[in-house]
Amino acid sequence: MTTPTNPTLSNFSDALAGAVETAAKALVSVNARTRLPSTGVIWRAGLVVAADHTIEREDDITVTLADGTTIPATLAGRDPSTDIAVLKIDNQTPPATIGDTNNVKVGHYVLALGFAGGTLGASGGVVSAVGSGRGGQIERILRPDLTMYPGFSGGPLIDAAGNVVGITTSHLSRSGAVALPTATVNAVVDQLSTKGKIARGYLGVSMQPVRLQDAQKTALNLAQNGGLIIIAIEPGSPAEQGGLLIGDVLLSIEGTPVSDTNDVQSLLGPDRVGKPVAICLLRGGNDTTVNVTVGERP
Repeated sequence: MTTPTNPTLSNFSDALAGAVETAAKALVSVNARTRLPSTGVIWRAGLVVAADHTIEREDDITVTLADGTTIPATLAGRDPSTDIAVLKIDNQTPPATIGDTNNVKVGHYVLALGFAGGTLGASGGVVSAVGSGRGGQIERILRPDLTMYPGFSGGPLIDAAGNVVGITTSHLSRSGAVALPTATVNAVVDQLSTKGKIARGYLGVSMQPVRLQDAQKTALNLAQNGGLIIIAIEPGSPAEQGGLLIGDVLLSIEGTPVSDTNDVQSLLGPDRVGKPVAICLLRGGNDTTVNVTVGERP
C-alpha cells in the first residue's frame, strides 16, 4: 500500500530546496587557511563577506565560486570584534539578495548554508532568540537553533524565500552559533571596503560599574540604578582634554543612560569620532554636563 503524499509538506520542502539553490549562487569557498576552507558570500558586486577568524593569511587568498572556478581575492579589511572580513574579487557573479533582519522573528524557520571546499551544505532550524548584542558594532544578534558544521562560519543565514538575513559565525558566542544581522554587516562592509578598518571612538578612561544610592537618585530625580565611575584617565586623552576627572560617575551620553562599559562602546560608534558628545555625570554629589570630543582608538 502506498503512503499518500502530504502536498503541503512536499511543497514546503520543495520551496526550501529552491531557496537554498537560489542563495547558493552567491556562495564562495574561501581558501585562506591550511585546514578546511570556510564559506563566504558575494555581498556586493566584487565584494565577498567572510568570517574574520577563518582568514589565517592575508596573502595568496583565493575563492572558489559556485560554478567551481577558483579566482584570486585580496583582503580589503578585517574586524575581529564583529568577526567580519571583506575580500575583493574581480568577478561579475551577481551578489546575494539581502533581506531585512528586522522582519525575522522568534520561531521563523531559517537555514544556514555552507560551501567549504566547494561542497554545498545546509542546516535548518527556527530562530530561538533575537537579542541585543554586546556593544560596539553589534547591537543585535540572531540565535538560530541549528547545527553549524565545520566550514559554515561566514556563510549566510537565509529565510524561507532565500533572502540573506544574517551572516553566521561560531566565534562570537560560547553557547552556540549566532548570526549578525544584515544591517550590522552592511555597516561593517561600508567601512572595511573603503577604509580597511573600523573607526572606533574612545574617551581614554578606565571605568567600572557603581550603584547609585537611593538618596542620590531621589535628590537628582534619576530613574537608573547605577552608572560608571572613572578610575583612571589616559594622559592627553579626549577625556582629559574634555575635563573629565577621576571619581566622576558617568550617568548618560547624549541622553542615553550608561551603566555598563558595553553601553559606552555602543554609543561611541564610527559616526561619533571627531564629534563632541554631552556626558552627564555626578561630581561631588551634584550632576553636571561635560562636552567631550570623541577620539579614534589607535
